[in-house]
Amino acid sequence: MTTIISFEEGERNINWLDLTDALVAGHSLPKAEISDSFLYRGKDTLLQRQAWIDGLGIAVKSATVFPGNPNQDLPMVHGAVTLFDDAHGILSALIDFHLVTKWKTAGDSLLAARRLARPESSKILIVGAGTVGRNLHAAYSAAFPNASFTIWNRTQANAEKMAAEIEGLTVAVDLETAVGEADIITSATMSTEPTLRGDWLQPGQHVDLIGAYRPDMREIDDAGLKRARVFVDSFDTTLDHIGELKIPLASGAITRADVLADYYSLDAFTRTSDTEITLFKNGGGAHLDLMTSRYILDQWRPTRS
Repeated sequence: MTTIISFEEGERNINWLDLTDALVAGHSLPKAEISDSFLYRGKDTLLQRQAWIDGLGIAVKSATVFPGNPNQDLPMVHGAVTLFDDAHGILSALIDFHLVTKWKTAGDSLLAARRLARPESSKILIVGAGTVGRNLHAAYSAAFPNASFTIWNRTQANAEKMAAEIEGLTVAVDLETAVGEADIITSATMSTEPTLRGDWLQPGQHVDLIGAYRPDMREIDDAGLKRARVFVDSFDTTLDHIGELKIPLASGAITRADVLADYYSLDAFTRTSDTEITLFKNGGGAHLDLMTSRYILDQWRPTRS
């Protein structure tokens, strides 16, 4: 019988800090083989992201994106992660797509923050009041339990709605001021023009960029990249694919040498002073879905024994 893990069941026995430890362990294994594929029917899309890590197994993350669904009161995105065991390729589990995506995305950023942000960081700014922004609040709260959180969103009403849902979250009206007051800035917007400006940044800050995923998208300007020590989760999924780095690399604003390390060189993820600015680009990737899915399955199994 195939193991099927729903969102609710999968969340019962997992936590953010243990997930980041699982990501560290996953990157100690041989480098993942990854690939993506797309099928289209008009505006509808089938996306498949797949990864194979020797010693961990295989994951295929399938997602359907039907933009017309909300007009019929249906979610736009559906999907599942199919997990296969490493030894024999046997189907191990089907795991809820939204569960894996939630924990992978925010956990990816949290791992970098645990290594690059100042441990005493006490003011965290979330830019973007969508679902990812809410997940970032949960993730960062686990590693920085005494921090205060502020939310800024281009449409203030959405920021106010998020603040009403989360106790202690305050709304920022002016982004420049909010950036200047924060120790950590974590951004998850759909912007194609930089929202964050380098001349707003202050010594000692950590900047976490999540939202950009297409070649025409970016959340910070060239000045911000030049002022920071830049890290990524994966060279393979960021440098040539996401505008955040693809555009400034092509223009010469930064060079390849300015992107210091990815998670396959985790020892390089260190802060060299309390005054430097660190910047992390979260690009995602199927290998992170595989590591997250395996962690979810491993934690689910004891509840079934």
